[in-house]
Amino acid sequence: MSNVAIKEQIHKLKEELDVSIVAHYYQKDEVFNMADFTGDSLQLAQWAAEDKKANLIFCGVGFMGQSVKILAPKKRVLMPKIACCAMARMIDADYYDQNVQILNEAGISSENIMPVTYINSSAEVKARVGQMGGMVCTSSNAKTIITQALKSGKKILFVPDKCLGQNIARDMNLVAKVIGQDTNLQDADILCYNGFCSVHQLFEVSDIEFYRKKFPGIKIVTHPECKPEVCEASDFVGSTAQMIKYIKSLPLEQSVAVGTEYNLVQRLRSANTYVLSATKPTCPTMNETTLGDLHATLLSIKSQEYMNEIKIDENVAHYARIALERMFAI
Repeated sequence: MSNVAIKEQIHKLKEELDVSIVAHYYQKDEVFNMADFTGDSLQLAQWAAEDKKANLIFCGVGFMGQSVKILAPKKRVLMPKIACCAMARMIDADYYDQNVQILNEAGISSENIMPVTYINSSAEVKARVGQMGGMVCTSSNAKTIITQALKSGKKILFVPDKCLGQNIARDMNLVAKVIGQDTNLQDADILCYNGFCSVHQLFEVSDIEFYRKKFPGIKIVTHPECKPEVCEASDFVGSTAQMIKYIKSLPLEQSVAVGTEYNLVQRLRSANTYVLSATKPTCPTMNETTLGDLHATLLSIKSQEYMNEIKIDENVAHYARIALERMFAI
């Protein structure tokens, strides 16, 4: 079946079924354009949790579908592909416990640890954080969440993205150290798990230097999942939604080079917009979902087979929800 025919089928099935479709900014155009709502991970979770349809198809990666199910447990959440974010996969409950143990052995007691997890983490990791009195953050509110967490007087354990933790620490004039890489962990304000986004690791200071030389006056815009030295050399650093807002505020004749996932960058503006990399920074897991997968998921709702339905252990969901709700309360 051609893509045109599949799109026609998708539109027809959406009219027949009690279903909404959401898609992350990093999805392929063919999938992105089929969605009822698009956004970053937090925007999608918030919108989907309030959506009145009984069924939700989430086009993204696994932790995002889990976040919706945690926030709206009565909603049936399906994913065309339960693709796993590489960063989220770098940490599980066992690795989390091992890092807490490392801190204990370094003289930092569990009672003196305030955990904060980036939303790019599994439900199990969010639950561990919730059980220890911690909370979730996003790239847009990480500074606000960490500011609140510091009021506890405890050391911040930040998981799983070391770069986001390091960039927030630099912005707040705090000391960040990476567990397993740095020594004297007791001297740190923020203790970062040694995880990262493989896509945002592609961008280098040399890329910035190249574009500044080629296009004098160009604006460099990067995501805080990039390396600290890359963010420090940028004109603007922000979350996906913040980057979009900033770039839209620029006149079209202003050249801009953007350090984030390719699918988002190529949709931003029609001219004078460049990808801050010599290679195409495509997220492989975000690009797993196809138009055919979306069509198959809709058919599974019609047949009541419900492919790739997201289900979460009740105890895990309970503590993960606590961690998320602490973020929303702030």
